[in-house]
Formats: sequence, C-alpha cells, structure tokens
Amino acid sequence: MAKWFLEPGHTSAEFCARHMMVTYVRGHFKNVHGQLVFDEKDPGSATVEVIIDARGLWTGEPDRDAHLRSADFLDVERHPQITFRGGVAGRPGATDFKVKGDLTIRRDTRPAVLDVHYLGRWTTPWWEGGVDKGPRIRAGFIATTTVNRHDFGASWNAPLDQGGVAVGDEIEITIDAEAILEDH
Repeated sequence: MAKWFLEPGHTSAEFCARHMMVTYVRGHFKNVHGQLVFDEKDPGSATVEVIIDARGLWTGEPDRDAHLRSADFLDVERHPQITFRGGVAGRPGATDFKVKGDLTIRRDTRPAVLDVHYLGRWTTPWWEGGVDKGPRIRAGFIATTTVNRHDFGASWNAPLDQGGVAVGDEIEITIDAEAILEDH
C-alpha cells in the first residue's frame, strides 16, 4: 500500500457557520498535516489521519478569531489540535468515497463521515530552498462533512432581539488536500 503525506503548503481546512440568521462566516486553517495510505488499485482499503493546528484559525476579523479560539468555541489553549482518523467505508462513484472515522474537536471525539472526491494524481517538480529536487507524485482530494458544534462542546451563543441566534448549530467542514507520495 502506498504511503503519502499531506503537503501543508497546499493543504487547508475551511469551516462555514451561519451567522446572525442571515449570512455565513467562513474560517480557514492552513497548518494541516497528515498521512494517507492509498493505492489506486485498491482504494477501498485506504486510511487517513489529518491533524489541524486549531491555533492558526483565520476568518479575517481578529476579534472574531480570538473569540473562536477561546473556551467559548475551540478552546485552543487546552486543545490546540483538531484530528480526524478513518478509513474508506464505501465507494459511491469511481472517484468518490465515504470515509468513516473519528473526529476530535476540543475534548470530544465523535464519529464522522467524510465525502471524499479524488481529483487525480500527477508527476510534478519538487522544490526545496529554490532548487528542483526532481519529480514527485502528487494526488489531490477534497473532503466535506457537516457536524453539530454542540457535539464538541462549542455551545456558546447569543439570542437575537427578534428571535433566532447569533451562531448556527451546523458547521460545514471542507478539507482540500494535496498528498505527496513518500519515497520508497
């Protein structure tokens, strides 16, 4: 089985949450690492581990970022990582997979299913320190899921004067992953 690592410079995670009942707020994490065991000849046996540095959360608004990092939401001081570990549980299409595993946010681990689309692979240059170190094989994936933030202890909210709440319960998560085949 081929082993791959997630290339942090080209891998990211995004979340999307309903805000003030009228719009959505998106946030990003760029410090995403992980490993993948994946063989195109046997994709059904693939496994993945993703580690997101929650301290790097960015929404473009520093006060909101600080609030989201606080104990009201991600509590990054005590829980600096978000993790997902899982394996393929189904294949609804030639390049689409259901990956079932454990998602840990804050102190809570819950089962989650990622809808994963395989974008393909390509041989590309590998640059280090401005020098082309030769060709490497890269593969791309996009994974999505939706979770209820209350399942992970991120339950802060504020009621609005005319009904409704400041933050929606459902959080959409997207991971854009570029994996590099490890040298054998």
